[in-house]
Amino acid sequence: QVQLVESGGGSVQAGESLSLVCSASGDISRSNAMGWYRQAPGRQRELVAFITRGGVTDYSDSVEGRFTISRNNAKNTVFLEMNSLKPEDTAVYYCYVDYDFKRYWGQGTQVTVSS
Repeated sequence: QVQLVESGGGSVQAGESLSLVCSASGDISRSNAMGWYRQAPGRQRELVAFITRGGVTDYSDSVEGRFTISRNNAKNTVFLEMNSLKPEDTAVYYCYVDYDFKRYWGQGTQVTVSS
């Protein structure tokens, strides 16, 4: 069983930066993909970015060039660095990990960007 805990959310002004951290309770070094989704009020949850065990990354078009995802397998942690934040980035951000043919989710962390 894997448990994920996100941290680092908060409220910022447009153009500022935030870094999210997702820590896993178990050994996720053999996990497949890890990543982040977000969900804004009234909208469906959307994929923001993911990173494979081998370090291959992919991003949604809306965050490409502004967000960076990374992982530290030794510390069972995945990171999301968010730069040049926009009001439309406001959402609850959820991390996930695909492990042993299951997807595990964190509880979410709120990111609010004001103009």
